[in-house]
Amino acid sequence: QVQLVESGGGLVQAGDSLRLSCAASGRSFSNYAMGWFRQAPGKEREFVAAINWSGSSTYYADSVKGRFTISRDNAKNTVYLQMNSLKPEDTAIYYCAARLWGAASGSSQQYNYWGQGTQVTVSS
Repeated sequence: QVQLVESGGGLVQAGDSLRLSCAASGRSFSNYAMGWFRQAPGKEREFVAAINWSGSSTYYADSVKGRFTISRDNAKNTVYLQMNSLKPEDTAIYYCAARLWGAASGSSQQYNYWGQGTQVTVSS
């Protein structure tokens, strides 16, 4: 089992950058593919980015491709989401998720564990 804690959210202006972190506790972090999802008020949770266990493969939603970068440091049990050129439509609660023994996926149903989320608000 793994526990996930997100950090790094906040209030920024359009065009600014933020880096989210997700720290995992428990053993064998490298056994997990990791993903970032987000949920805006009144909307369903949506996929943002995912990374495989080694970091060699990454996937992005079209809406963030070219602006966001997912990465991981298995020695630190941490996955990151670097968010550049933020837009007001990026405003949401961002969740980190872990998938045991699976490939990186854009489907929230494939993930076994979830963090509590961190709020990102982008003002225009």
